[in-house]
Amino acid sequence: MMKMWIALVLVAFAATVSAQSCTCPSMKWATCDGTPCTCTLMVADKTKQTIDCTKMIPKCFLMKAEMYRSNKNLSTRYIGGKPVESAFVDNDGIYDPECENSGIFKAKQCNNTEECWCVNSAGVRRTDKGDKNLKCEKLVETNWVRLQLTHKAVKTPLNKDNLKTAIADAINKRYDNFNKEMVENVEYDADSRMIVVDVKKPKGDRKNDLTNMAYYMEKDVKVLPLFRNQEKFAATMGGEQVEMEKILVYYVDEEPPTFTMKNLSGGIIAVIVVVVLAVVAGLLVLFFARKRQNQRYNKAQPRELEPM
Repeated sequence: MMKMWIALVLVAFAATVSAQSCTCPSMKWATCDGTPCTCTLMVADKTKQTIDCTKMIPKCFLMKAEMYRSNKNLSTRYIGGKPVESAFVDNDGIYDPECENSGIFKAKQCNNTEECWCVNSAGVRRTDKGDKNLKCEKLVETNWVRLQLTHKAVKTPLNKDNLKTAIADAINKRYDNFNKEMVENVEYDADSRMIVVDVKKPKGDRKNDLTNMAYYMEKDVKVLPLFRNQEKFAATMGGEQVEMEKILVYYVDEEPPTFTMKNLSGGIIAVIVVVVLAVVAGLLVLFFARKRQNQRYNKAQPRELEPM
């Protein structure tokens, strides 16, 4: 009888351990069960997306899950400068994306409307918006992200010489063993507490994904992480944890975006018009000033006497 009780206790203990180990460390909204452990993510009504929890979840699946949760009034954790002229930021925010089976974005997105646009591999709009007939020939890869971070106040000043190593180590540790070699450059301004991190990969590289790392970091800094582990992104320097309080991400694609004037905001267009008019007015003033000066010069010239 005692052996039977011991066997039952061991079975119950094993079941408890199995249930505890069947979790998704890279996505706190995932539901996991079964043997072997299988994890899924709700991305639409009655639609579960199977995910691989041994690594960061593709951004396209994450955005679909966020839209689903937002529509269901569930928690979604809301609350420098351009590296090159072709860099741009995400001004559109979250939408309900179309994903390939692999989790990458489809090149054309419409957000379940009649209005469509083309995106890069980060899912960020890189063209003007059009109708359903808009053609997006391919998904253009993002090969450079600039992370513009502002850190919280620290007890001791940061050492600029060690900052790059500390940031690269923190990214590697926090984001799925991300390749530290891609952290190409780190700049620091102590007065504004700004850290600018340039993360690059060679053009044509499809093995390494910069955009997932950047998206997870955005969520880490903007209050609540996507990881089940709710620790924030922080770099360790001089034994002190340096946490971030602001982040802005710039995207640089392998091909420049194709935005045009028609998608600029009214305020920006107004500023451009005012500047152009000011330049034209200045040129006109200069033209008439020189004309008056020439007329005065001609009047001042002595006339030649006619021969007798």
